[in-house]
Amino acid sequence: MVSAMSSTVRATVVQASSVFYDTPATLDKAEIILKDAAELESQLVVFPEAFIGGYPRGYNFANQSPRGKESFRKYHASAINVPGPEVDRLAAMAAKYKVYLVTGAIEREGYTLYCSVLFFDPEGNYLGKHRKIMPTYSERLVWGFGDCSTTPVYDTPYGKLGSVICWENRMPLLRTSMYAKGIEIYCAPTADSGDTWVSTMTHVAMEGGCYVLSPIQFCRRKDYPSPPEYLYSPSEVLVTPDSDSIIWAGGSVIISPHGEILAGPNYEGEDVRGEIPKAKFKFDVVGHYSRADILNLTVNNRPFVPVTFTSSPCKSKDKDGECKDI
Repeated sequence: MVSAMSSTVRATVVQASSVFYDTPATLDKAEIILKDAAELESQLVVFPEAFIGGYPRGYNFANQSPRGKESFRKYHASAINVPGPEVDRLAAMAAKYKVYLVTGAIEREGYTLYCSVLFFDPEGNYLGKHRKIMPTYSERLVWGFGDCSTTPVYDTPYGKLGSVICWENRMPLLRTSMYAKGIEIYCAPTADSGDTWVSTMTHVAMEGGCYVLSPIQFCRRKDYPSPPEYLYSPSEVLVTPDSDSIIWAGGSVIISPHGEILAGPNYEGEDVRGEIPKAKFKFDVVGHYSRADILNLTVNNRPFVPVTFTSSPCKSKDKDGECKDI
């Protein structure tokens, strides 16, 4: 993979499942995968959507039954605080294997969960996060809504790095805002393993003139708890499922700014795989090909919070002019 800033970068998109309801085991699995990627001399490793914490597929989350409530309790317990000990461990892994690490994670803030992407540098620094701004369909039963205060793009030696999650990639205004930030390495972790996803990613790569890296989990039924604890479909009440049946087929892919598929798509199982100015010469969506005189976009990047506390006027200030308790 070639970027505008560095002549070559080896990138790995990870196609693997979480260990559902077991975040410590998922982190152990992530470290094994990172070790494998490091042995391939990868400098950038991107994990799938919801890799840490798991993707809430199945029937359990579809209603308010006792099973559904207990499923959410376990799912909430499997999510992580950001920052928190799991974030510290991921940062240590990035430093140990000297990689930029981008991973999907289920973030817990109080009793609300967010589908997030976390970013780490090779020095072991947690850089920040992107919260999915629009959960899709049944995801809205379990995930909260992010906002544009967490749509970062980070400078790296290999290009500007950022992420848009799953069907957010179908939101043209969000994509445009990321292009305006100069994104060059566009990470698109997703839960969509359908036939049209590669076409979507190809369009994004060509529209944005950027590299697109899209990791997708590959899951079999046995990667989720067995019935009756966990029902992938209502029919599992009566019919025991085949534990080896594929419920998430993967399809991870890397695409160049010209729309060329550089790696994938892979639908075979779990896997670890490893010309921007030229593309921009023809089409720069927020540059010479834009028409700001007739079409423009304003993005509100302030965080939205449900409760704001305002302080009463200060009666006493410290030496720095800040209010102090009296």
